[in-house]
Amino acid sequence: MIDWILVGVGLALSSGGDSSSSSMGTSEQAVPDAQSFAADGQTPTGKFTTAGEIRMIMDATKANWVAVREYDGQDLVYVTHLLSWRCGMHQIRYAINEGEMQDWPMPPCLIDTAQPNAIRTEDGLPYQAFALGSVESVSIEILYDDLSTDSARFERNAILMP
Repeated sequence: MIDWILVGVGLALSSGGDSSSSSMGTSEQAVPDAQSFAADGQTPTGKFTTAGEIRMIMDATKANWVAVREYDGQDLVYVTHLLSWRCGMHQIRYAINEGEMQDWPMPPCLIDTAQPNAIRTEDGLPYQAFALGSVESVSIEILYDDLSTDSARFERNAILMP
């Protein structure tokens, strides 16, 4: 239900605005691995499978991109929100505590289904485990399918789940 509300907010924000403008943190320069990708067509599908369709939603929900949960003696870093909009992205990269950026494995876009961004258990878990209390910050870089980028850095207290 919340996804549909966010979709409505994203569509409302995009109407009347210049779709080529960038928000703070967005760059038209691609991340280093971008040369291995080609820009996808941006014809709206109505299924939120292009950068043009998801960018406003991603901008409006940036605070929800990642979460940290203390569970079973570990820190679990979740990217469920990002994976829920992956069809408009080529790549998600992350770093823990200012470490080296790493690729987050992305499941395939289910383009020929009614829910192309659905997260299936057979595609892996939407989190990675780390030692309890070890995650102090998480940095994220997104490479959209139009080769534009966005990034954010989050402190533990801002993304720690209760």
